[in-house]
Amino acid sequence: MRPTTYTKRRGSGVAKAIDILNHEMVPKHELMTKKEKEVLLKKLGITEKELPNIFSDDSAIVNLNTKPGDVIRITRKSPTASQTFYYRVVV
Repeated sequence: MRPTTYTKRRGSGVAKAIDILNHEMVPKHELMTKKEKEVLLKKLGITEKELPNIFSDDSAIVNLNTKPGDVIRITRKSPTASQTFYYRVVV
């Protein structure tokens, strides 16, 4: 399992822990319910295997207690649409 906190060294040798889950560049990751997953797949007219993959030990989702086959909704900020959604299946 990958850590969600990393240590960064500054020039003075002082170490600072960085929580990557709260970093401004890391988008929000949410575990979708089975019902949400079914609705999504039906709406898009695809199967689970056609979704892009995300590894279960990815630092952004390790605290979500996922299992293979779960679907993750990623909410990213967009300059034109305010926010956009991306979906990944856990492998």
